[in-house]
Amino acid sequence: MIRFAVIGTNWITEEFIHAARETGEFALTAVYSRTEDKAAEFANKFEVAHRFTDLDAFAQSDTYDAVYIASPNSLHAEYAVHCMNHGKHVLCEKPAASNSAELSAMIEAARSNKVVFMEALKSTLMPNFKAIQENLHKLGPIRRYFAGYCQYSSRYDAYKQGTVLNAFNPIFSNGSLMDLGVYCIYPLAVLFGTPDRVQACGMLLESGVDGEGSLLLSYKDMDAVIMHSKIASSYLPAEIQGEHATMIIDKINQPEKVEIRYRDGSVENLTREQSARTMRYEAEEFIRLIQSGASESETNSHANSSIAMAIMDEARKQMGLVFPADRK
Repeated sequence: MIRFAVIGTNWITEEFIHAARETGEFALTAVYSRTEDKAAEFANKFEVAHRFTDLDAFAQSDTYDAVYIASPNSLHAEYAVHCMNHGKHVLCEKPAASNSAELSAMIEAARSNKVVFMEALKSTLMPNFKAIQENLHKLGPIRRYFAGYCQYSSRYDAYKQGTVLNAFNPIFSNGSLMDLGVYCIYPLAVLFGTPDRVQACGMLLESGVDGEGSLLLSYKDMDAVIMHSKIASSYLPAEIQGEHATMIIDKINQPEKVEIRYRDGSVENLTREQSARTMRYEAEEFIRLIQSGASESETNSHANSSIAMAIMDEARKQMGLVFPADRK
């Protein structure tokens, strides 16, 4: 059993706990929140013995071995580095940081302290993504990757009425690209590596974050087209187009159905059985790394996280999207 603490007391943390418990290797022993009330409420809900509101005391505590971080994006780096400097393994929600400089500091902290650091991008660790990787060769020379994650935010109505919640507040390094676009960009980094060129555009809201945007990425023999939005919805599947066939993925952020359509009209179903608790697989991977003594994941690797973050940095630069964290 790996003793876990959590930072962040929101719905995503709750989902992670339920999913991680499916592994049979997870024990929740501590919780950190910036407020006593939230720490107490969350600890009572999940019967957690140790609760903290002081970051130093939390990082120094011997009540846990690893921490799952689901705080606002802008706080990821500070929390992660502090915990790793005290010997804790860190699983950090996507996007791992506000920018490449923060991410580099996190990776360096992991290496210097000899702990595991992994970005919690769940989709690339799911069984159906492994099906994508293992069958990519069947497509022949690949010419295009197309993916979109456009989902009208439940918080956008409040925004339009004058209430700027965290999801649309640049202080927290949020917005469409960081919150949703990363789900399209990270699989691209895993499958195809660093692009030769990035072109990006987007619509900036008055609050200072992007509501939606698009990217066109160029590789030697292929291109990639990405759409993301928090102010409109899309229902298009993702595609990887090759000269022999096209792979169709129902949802790039959470692949549940994968098939190949060949030029002769035949269809091959690649879909694999997987848990409804889709965060289970990131928990399994992270726990496996700790137990095996590995330094990082081969899939959600430091290199792949760095590629994805560099793409987002460049996209933000071209959009004119600057976070307070960029000025530190």
